[in-house]
Amino acid sequence: MTAVDPRPAATTSYPAPLPTDPALEIDQSLVPAGPSVRDVIKAYVGLTKPRIIELLLITTVPVMFLAAGGVPGLGVVAATLLGGILAAGSANTINCVLDRDIDEQMRRTRRRPLPRHAVSPRSATVFGIVLGILATIELGLLVNWLSSLLALAANAFYVFGYTMVLKRRTVQNIVWGGIAGCFPTLIGWTSVTNSLAWTPLVLFAVVFFWTPPHTWALAMRYREDYASVDVPMLPVVATPVQTARQILAYSIVMVLTSIALWPVGGTGFVYPLAAVVLGVVFLREAFALLARANTGADGPALRPMRLFHFSNIYLALLFIAAAIDPLLR
Repeated sequence: MTAVDPRPAATTSYPAPLPTDPALEIDQSLVPAGPSVRDVIKAYVGLTKPRIIELLLITTVPVMFLAAGGVPGLGVVAATLLGGILAAGSANTINCVLDRDIDEQMRRTRRRPLPRHAVSPRSATVFGIVLGILATIELGLLVNWLSSLLALAANAFYVFGYTMVLKRRTVQNIVWGGIAGCFPTLIGWTSVTNSLAWTPLVLFAVVFFWTPPHTWALAMRYREDYASVDVPMLPVVATPVQTARQILAYSIVMVLTSIALWPVGGTGFVYPLAAVVLGVVFLREAFALLARANTGADGPALRPMRLFHFSNIYLALLFIAAAIDPLLR
């Protein structure tokens, strides 16, 4: 017979699981999720500065009506608008890349995509270059190569001339740097005629003289921002009175230049009437700003944003009048 071992059979034992403390568990709802597709698209669109693009297009399409002597072809308008959006978006994106250091410090710009690290500088650079290439090709093939070259020249001047050279070095930064924003008047004309003329050059000059009052009024409001990053905008290096005088001087020349389009471009009565009325209102705002500065007002008491906001309205209505004028002749 086989002997039976009285000891119990050996068994494999495992340590009992430790009790879990609900307080130590990670709430997954508190773990930050990655950016959504919508957030990424919004960030890239933000790099292009859509509000500036809107302003540039306002000065492009009306000139096309003047060039056509009426309603231009829908195809050329669409192609020019697309090319203009791509070109302006490219220049603005590269500007964001180059200015990301000061944008992060300025109150007005710290919510842009690069200061928020919503887009990497490398990705933004590639995005801007691709937009520029697409703009050049699209305008060249679907509009004409003169318009394409003008858009490319505007981008190059904005990036290299204004952003890299003028902006941080001279008080004249926006005066000469603003030339880049005048090119849409030429592009709108050449997209229809494939040639240049005096009419778009006069409108080019209108935008040129409009840019300093428009930008300096904004810079007066955010003077501390520009001063903190050593950008020598006029309001940073000059007194409010001196700045307001410069704004008034450029405003007077701008209004006179806008009226000069009447004999040069052979417009009807709608455009000169609008130019005079809008010009009077603009000059009234400029004189009011100078009057407030002469009383010793500074900062918010100057209310420079009154002129800034009206300057946008002025430019839009002036160019709309230029577009309507040939339709009524």
